[in-house]
Amino acid sequence: MVLDLVVIGTAITLGPLHNSAFILLLSSRRGVRKGLAFLLSWLANLVVVIACVMLLTGGEPPARHSTPSTAAACAKLAIGMGLVLYGAHRRRRPPRQHGPPHWTARVDSASLVTAAGLAWLLQPWALVGAGAATVVAADLSSLTSWLALTGYCLLATLGLIVMEMYTVRAPAAADARLNALRIWLEQHQEQLIVTISLLVGLWLTARGIYELVA
Repeated sequence: MVLDLVVIGTAITLGPLHNSAFILLLSSRRGVRKGLAFLLSWLANLVVVIACVMLLTGGEPPARHSTPSTAAACAKLAIGMGLVLYGAHRRRRPPRQHGPPHWTARVDSASLVTAAGLAWLLQPWALVGAGAATVVAADLSSLTSWLALTGYCLLATLGLIVMEMYTVRAPAAADARLNALRIWLEQHQEQLIVTISLLVGLWLTARGIYELVA
């Protein structure tokens, strides 16, 4: 479970779409507050998903090859294959010029609620779903599981935390460097999405098959 959560959490935190949006929020008027609203909403979404899974499992990992564990493995397999197909599709299609999203023109006037809602919209829900399928194996009576779940949430939010803290401590330097990062992310968006989708998709597919047959 721990290794799967590390892979999924890393893939989530490296996603180019939400990172670009977060940088735009930070560079806007009241950017630090909007960034904090986005960050807290992002983290809350992850925690709520984990809490829902724990309520369903009772905090105890299901027996191997039981209905819940088989369903979790099938979910991993389905999400993994979906990511592989999605990545392959985006890799084959002709290159597209990505302009800034339409909402960027109104980012200065965006409210804190809007910033929080944007985090919900930009959450990579396929990866979050894979994380939920993995969390089924968590045992809340074990300190290791608590540490793994906490580490997963922090890892999946790490990029946002670093950028928020950088902006608070050195706003002028952060504005220049983070906007340069945003431009780079927008220029390499397709390559990043394809790479993350294929790598994580292959990992989840292999893990799903292994858990079904082992």
